[in-house]
Amino acid sequence: MRRELPRVDKSRQRASFPPIFSLKLILILNIATIAWAPVAKAQVSNFEKAEGEISGTVLLEAGKRPASQVVISLKSRGAGIFRSVLTDLEGQFRVQRLPRGTYDIAVEEAGYEAVQATARLDGPSSKLVMYLRSKSGAVRQSEYTVSVRELKIPGKARNELQKGFERLAKNDPAGSLSHFTKATQAFPGYYEAYYLTGMTEMKMGHNEEATKAFQMAIDLSGGRYAWAEFGLGYLLCQEGKPGEAEKIIRRGLEAEDAAPDGYVALGNALMLLNRPDEAEKSAQEALLRNANFADAYLVLSNVATRKGDYRAELQNLDAYLKLRPNGPAGERVRQAREAALKILAKSHPQD
Repeated sequence: MRRELPRVDKSRQRASFPPIFSLKLILILNIATIAWAPVAKAQVSNFEKAEGEISGTVLLEAGKRPASQVVISLKSRGAGIFRSVLTDLEGQFRVQRLPRGTYDIAVEEAGYEAVQATARLDGPSSKLVMYLRSKSGAVRQSEYTVSVRELKIPGKARNELQKGFERLAKNDPAGSLSHFTKATQAFPGYYEAYYLTGMTEMKMGHNEEATKAFQMAIDLSGGRYAWAEFGLGYLLCQEGKPGEAEKIIRRGLEAEDAAPDGYVALGNALMLLNRPDEAEKSAQEALLRNANFADAYLVLSNVATRKGDYRAELQNLDAYLKLRPNGPAGERVRQAREAALKILAKSHPQD
């Protein structure tokens, strides 16, 4: 790990504060990939338990009767997972063994208006209810369509990707790589699999291999897959190239402006560039998109530390711990919190 930041703008550091400052560097650079796509956040960088399910009920708006044998399309925003299932006689559906993240769900049935919903899978399950409304007058074309590419992805490739997730859930990154490789062999254009390969290689410390995988994902997607650019940006920060990282992350945000993950990644790069005010704004942008996005508070904590505002640092660390008490950065956050408390006790003994 390169320790570049302590040499930047030394005039703003207080002589008695190096311990907490060094710890904050560890938080920036060693949280691995906390700040990436929802799936990466839960599956790749943190290796938290992967499996969950999204279930729900589809009803006909008129009479609230169950809509049976209706096709439900489910697509992950982060990992390119696509599933289709039919509702049962009660209008219910269930999709299991899903990695955590954000999913777009659509129902399209002849004679009814297309219905769309978003489900956030943060825990073991997520449930929703969707209503079908009969078409009347002009037919409204659905904004949600399954791309030709997604339909071309063979089942073997999807299965290998799922197996890779399962290996990650068991904290076996090396084992997951073989499955991601098989996924790309079964479908050479599977840029999501290359992205996950990059995340896994980076977690294992194989930066050169990770760079190649991220770049392959970017190339295959024509620069439209923001998560690969976020991943490559983080990797560049690790390698002491925050300027390059900023450009790539911003490019990713042009494609995925709604992603709080990208704004947190950008905030980390801006901190390494000694631009705390801009980093603070980036973290706030993340919170505007998701008020419970815990990792944004780590960026705000780093900003507060840089400015010597240890009360604000404590508030942001507490906010993180409230949202993610068992998160991967939890122990380091608690250590930083204790250090900040000691500093405040010395500088404000009357408090």
